[in-house]
Formats: sequence, C-alpha cells, structure tokens
Amino acid sequence: MEEELPTSSGQPQEIPLKVLFGISDPVGIDRSRLLALQYESVHEHSFFRMFGATVCSLLAIQATVGLVHPLLLGGWAIMLWANYIYFYTKGRKEALWERKNLSRSDNINIILPSIAGGIFWSFAIIFLGPSGGLSTMITIWSLVLCLMVGAVMLLSTAPLAHMSFLGFNGLSSTYAWYSIGETKMALAALSLALLLLAAGLMNGRSFINRKIAEANLNEKGEVVSLLLREFEDTGADWLWQTDTSRRLSHVSPRFAHAVGKTAEDIEGKPFLQLVAGQAWDSGDFPTALHQLAEKLKRRESFSNMVIPVMINNQTRWWELSASPKLDENGIFLGFRGVGSDVTVQRETADKIAHMARFDTLTGLPNRLNLTEALGEAQQSSDKWKTRCGFMMIDLDRFKAVNDTLGHPVGDRLLARVADRLRSIMTDNELCGRLGGDEFAIVIKDASDSQYMDMLGKKIIDTLARPYEVDQHTLYIGASVGTAIGPRDGRTVEMLMRSADLALYRSKDQGGGAHNHYEPKLHIHAEERRVMEIALRKALDKEEFSLNYQPVVSTDTGSILGFEALLRWTNPDIGVVSPAKFIPLAEDARLIGPIGEWVLRTACKEAMKWPSTIKVAVNVSADQLADPSFLDTIVSALQDSKLPARRLEIEVTESIFMREGTGAAQALDQIIALGVNLSLDDFGTGYSSLGYLRKTRFSTIKVDRSFVKGAAKNAPESLAIIRAVVAMAGSLGMATTAEGAETEEEVKMIQQLGCRNIQGYYFGRPMSPENVMKLFERFDTGKGGISGRAA
Repeated sequence: MEEELPTSSGQPQEIPLKVLFGISDPVGIDRSRLLALQYESVHEHSFFRMFGATVCSLLAIQATVGLVHPLLLGGWAIMLWANYIYFYTKGRKEALWERKNLSRSDNINIILPSIAGGIFWSFAIIFLGPSGGLSTMITIWSLVLCLMVGAVMLLSTAPLAHMSFLGFNGLSSTYAWYSIGETKMALAALSLALLLLAAGLMNGRSFINRKIAEANLNEKGEVVSLLLREFEDTGADWLWQTDTSRRLSHVSPRFAHAVGKTAEDIEGKPFLQLVAGQAWDSGDFPTALHQLAEKLKRRESFSNMVIPVMINNQTRWWELSASPKLDENGIFLGFRGVGSDVTVQRETADKIAHMARFDTLTGLPNRLNLTEALGEAQQSSDKWKTRCGFMMIDLDRFKAVNDTLGHPVGDRLLARVADRLRSIMTDNELCGRLGGDEFAIVIKDASDSQYMDMLGKKIIDTLARPYEVDQHTLYIGASVGTAIGPRDGRTVEMLMRSADLALYRSKDQGGGAHNHYEPKLHIHAEERRVMEIALRKALDKEEFSLNYQPVVSTDTGSILGFEALLRWTNPDIGVVSPAKFIPLAEDARLIGPIGEWVLRTACKEAMKWPSTIKVAVNVSADQLADPSFLDTIVSALQDSKLPARRLEIEVTESIFMREGTGAAQALDQIIALGVNLSLDDFGTGYSSLGYLRKTRFSTIKVDRSFVKGAAKNAPESLAIIRAVVAMAGSLGMATTAEGAETEEEVKMIQQLGCRNIQGYYFGRPMSPENVMKLFERFDTGKGGISGRAA
C-alpha cells in the first residue's frame, strides 16, 4: 500500500520513515526508480568514502602503533581495507547505478558496506581507543566522528545506509567513553550521534522530495510534449516561435502548410516579413501589423490578435497569441505562440455586421447606419458652428408597381433607384434606405441653401426618368422633404421628424416636389390630428378587426398557427394602412389599449381552433415598457382559457434599440409564463445578435427580402439564411421564413432548413370566418396544406 505523500505544494512535505527507509512506496515516483536514484547518488561518492576511510585508518594506526599488539592492529587494518576494496570493486562490476529500476533485494548492496564499515570502526573505538589512555581515545574518537560526519554528507540519500553506520559508531563511542569512566564524554558522543542521525534524515527527506518533484516535472513535461504533438497533428491551430532576432525557428509542418511553403523555405525568415507579404517592401502596413510589430519589439505578450496576411496573393486572416520565452536567468530567447486561420469566421462576421448596418436589397446603409451618420453630422455642425441636413425621399406611384406587377418587380425597381441615388452622391452625402420605398440622405455640410435646392431637384429629376425592369417600362417619381440642423431640430429624432413633415407636404402637393421644413407646416400635422381623433374613438366604435395569416410546417405542410394582423376601417377615412395608424397609435400612446384588445380578441378566437394551433400577436416596445403588460397577458389567458403554450408574442429588433425600457426583463417574464417568443423581421435594420444569447426566443422570423434573394440564388441571402438557421439551431430556436409567394421560394426555404413558412403561397390574411372554413377543408394534423390556402 502506498503512503500518501502530497508533492504539489510549495512547502517541503513530512515524509514517513517507512518511505525514507525504502520499506514503503512514495506517491509521485516509482519505488524501484527511487532506489536506483539513491544507489546512483551513493555510488557517485564511493571513491571519496573509501579514500577518507583509508586516510583515517592510517592515522589510527599511527596513533596506536606500539600500544596495540601488531597482529591485532594489522589484522584490523587489513580486514578494513579489504572490506572497502571488495565492496568498491563489486559495485563497479555490477554497475547497479546504470539501471533505471532496482528491487528491494538490491537495496542490500547499499546497506551492507555501511554495516561492515560501522562494525570495523566500532572495533577501533572500543579496542584501539582505550589502548593508550585518554589522548589515544580522543584521537580515535575524533577520526570516527569525522567518518560519521562524512556519512551524513555522502550517505544521507540512502537513510538506512548512513543510519547503520552512525548507529554502530554512535553506540560504540558511547560505550567506549563510558567504559573508561568518562560519563560526560559518553553523553556527548551519544548526543552528537543523535544530531547526526537527525541531520541525515533531514537530508534524506530533501533528497526524496527533490527527486519526486523532478519526476513529476518530467512527467508533466512529457504530457505537455504529447499534447503539443497531438495539437500539431490533429488541431486546426498551429505553433510558431522566433529567436531573439524575431526570425522563425523550429517551423512546424502545420504552420508551413498555413503559409503555403515548405518548412525549409521559411526557417530563419523574419516573422514580420512573412506575414506582411508585399507590404514588407512598400512599408504600407495595416494597423494590425503595426500593433504586432510593437508587441514583438517591446517583448510583450499578446492574445487573440487578428491580422491580415497575404498568402499566394490572397488575403487571409490569422489570429495570433504569443508570449516571450525566457531562460532560468530571465534572458529573452524569443517568442513562442499559437496561431489559427480565421478567414472563414472573419468573413462570416463581416457579412453579419454588414447585414446589421446595410440594406440587403439595395446595399445602401440602413436606418441604423443613417441614424448614426446623422448624429455624427450634428456633432460636427455643433462643433464647427455649421449646418447639417437630412433629406427624406418617398417614391411616388411605387405602390402601384407592387400591386400590379408584384413584389419581385418592385424589389428590382428599388435596386435601380438605389443605383441612381448612389451615382449622384458626393463625399458630402450619405444615402441610405429607411425601409419600404423610403430613402434618406445625410448631408454633412448644408450651409448652402442653393446647393440643397439643387440636390433636391437633381434627385427628383434623376428618379423620374423611366426604368426598364423585366421588359417593363416603369415611371415613378419622388417626393423630397428636407430639414436643416440645428435650426429644425437639435436631436436626431427631431431632425428626422422635421424632414418627415416636409416630406408629407411634398406628397400632399401630388409628388415630384421638394419642400423644406417650416415651423408653420401644419398640413401633415392636421391630417395626423384628424386621424388621431378618429383612432381614439375606433375602439369604442368597434372599427378594428383582426385577420389571420397561416404559418405552415415545411416538413409536413400542416398549419402550425396563425399571425393576428390588425385592420382598421373608418367610415370617413376608409381602410387605413397599419403602416400609417400603428405608428400614430404609438405616438399618441394609444398602442396600449389597442394592443390589449388585439391580445384578448386573438386569444378568444384561438380557443375556437384545434388545440394544436398557436396564435401569434405582435407587440410593440411601448407595450413591453408598460408595467401592467404582463398582467394583461395573464388576464387574457385566464379569460379565454387559452393555454400559454398556444400563445406566441412577436417583437421586432427595434425594441432593443430603446434604452431604459426594460424590454429584455419583460421578455424574460413573458417566457416564464410559458408563452412562446418570436423575433420578427430579423436583420432588416437593427442589430440584436447580442440579445439572442440573453433572450430565449422560440422562433426567429427571416425577413422576406432574404427569402426573395435566396430564391434568386443570391450568395449573400443564401449565406445569411444559412447562418441564421445554424445560429437558431444551436440556440434551440425555430426559424420561420416570411413572404413566400412562389413554389420556387418554398422549395428554397425547405432546402435551407427553415422549419416554418408564412406567405401568400399558403394563404393571405383572412377573416376569422375564413379561418374556420380553412379548418373544415384541411386536416391540420395529418395532410396539411400543399398549395394556396386562400
């Protein structure tokens, strides 16, 4: 059984006597290996021990010659020398120190010489010491004492050996002094023997501790070497290192493969020259390479540094980490590090980042990008006491193109519009798409009013020219509204609102016009006021209704649920688009009661459906910010008796852009009720990738613009949908593709792995009565829907 002997702490550990004497096995090193190490240490000093004993024996003969019978003295000397010569030659012949492991039986070869030597010198102190009186006794005892000290110094690595020698000589010295009546000297001899025994044990413990530590260190070194070899052989990363001159050394095969050359070609080459490529000659280094060069120059550690590298005239991205190597004296030896090729991850991240800030359809900056640019322009104008501008552009007659020719033609037309706008922009302007058929331009310097008028006219004239799209000649126009900051607004929101009011004035004039914001601009405000008054009475007059659009499984074609869509029909205004009255309801703080009506009505209607069908309700950021919204959900479920699992709350990415609303906390509380959560219009203007990790959405809805792009085999759209599907799958979320209108789009969605589909191909928004008829026509649990539902 092994003795427990901790060796990982920094303090020396108390080693049991059994381990010291070789009777028991220590933890951390093999016992047979330890015996071999002990014997090796003993053998290293065997000649010095024999030489010292010989010198001491000659001195002992000199001190006692003539006092002791010659035969006795000669016999003792001859037997002593024969003993040392025998064991010395025997040890060299067997060469046990060359073995890596020794058995316990071999331990006798260490102990026997010490026992024999102890017996012979015990004879000397007992029989030779008293022969000439006190002076002779002191001389012999001094010689024996010297040998005992030497044993502690040279035999302490083998505790049993030096204890045998010390035991015989200590006891014999004590007896010899006592026999001649020197009690005090006897006690002194005994005390010295005990002190030497203790010192020998301490040295023995230190030796074993050191050997165990060395063994553990060697074992760890072997494990590290094995792991490094395995890392090099099987890992995607590679190791690299440089010398003091920052030249590559010990080039690994994997690193050479990453560079695209052989290890011999790059061995000894400057590391910076290798990664800089052609920039090494021109001196035009990217910022990341400058940072790397500074780290290497200052001999500082760095981690996860991403740098561009030219490999075979192609830009690759490497992620490097390294630390300086130092020897035991702290002298710098070079760098050792690890690297990996992260080109694919970098390109994917760039695509996602681009998706978050640019419109997929047109490639123009999206609303988020424009908002940031406008904020920067305002800061600059405030700093330099100049003016900035914001133009909003709305396409005239675009809705007619969509309604008559369909969304595919409309999307291509929007792309052509974007190209024309991009062609007339200068460094002073940034053009982007706000959404739908609305575009906007941020003007950094708008101090020249004539330039602003000229730009507005140029936009209108350029967009009014005919378009050729899919063999159709299309004529549209543009209305422009302009606001100048800080005159028309000191914040981004105020300036955009002012431009919006100016735009509505241009629309009211029949389109094709450009208007600046004026403080007395009331036309649009009056329209909104009238609509707001009607909207406040719409609930009481029961002017609202809900339509439901089916969501279908891509695997079975069966109906999984419906999305509730709000409709408003006013006797005086007529049918009002949700795009108009929902923003108005939010501004007028009416979205709360309207949203509550939608939620309660949808829950009650869903109770009429089969128990497997869910209902999805859209919720705005204002509703989530209402502290009583959670109680409203609970009340709606209780009143309708709808199970929470059948309700799905849909939110858009814009809720995460409003600071201080507590949207994330509200969503967590909704999930805690057992209600499903869906992220709508993913990727159309806001970046909420960080919130996907924090909020457990059950579904991510892919915007229709990506679906259209994928159906056309657009690489960007395909890559984005695959990324979203993979990301949703890894997070345990489902994906719903919106806006599927053709069979080709449906097939593409199925191939890309989206679980659910929603679009005109399976059904337009329908009344509650038509929903019930749909259930009568199709078996939602088995056969499902294989074509248009309505």
